[in-house]
Amino acid sequence: MTPMMTIEQLAAFFVEAFPGIATERHAGIVEIAPGRVRLRLEPDDASLRPGGIVSGPTQMGLADRAAYAAILAHIGPVAMAVTSNLNMSFLRAVEYAPVMADAELIKLGRRLATVDVRLWQDDPGRVLAQATVTYAIPG
Repeated sequence: MTPMMTIEQLAAFFVEAFPGIATERHAGIVEIAPGRVRLRLEPDDASLRPGGIVSGPTQMGLADRAAYAAILAHIGPVAMAVTSNLNMSFLRAVEYAPVMADAELIKLGRRLATVDVRLWQDDPGRVLAQATVTYAIPG
């Protein structure tokens, strides 16, 4: 799978498609490679739950955005590709620190794409949460 978009092109698409929430703090794109992307989230106070850890909804949003980025990086800027399923497992507490999301395409079809997303901090081998995300791609 060869990427069709650069980091700059994908970042520009996010700014255009999601004005106001597409800043680097909201999951900036770190890397695009064949079949995968890496995003980095800088959590803020609104991202936290009681106990000072990154909330589940914030983690799910990061996983969804990473999956969307992985798909678009490989098919081009298709704004109407939409999430059709997201299954998330929360494995460990996510500390109030930068969070990385590694998204890898499992299947990229004409109508559906499935992506494995793993969240981590400090060590990619220590997975904090894992999601399987499926997107419907318009015809």
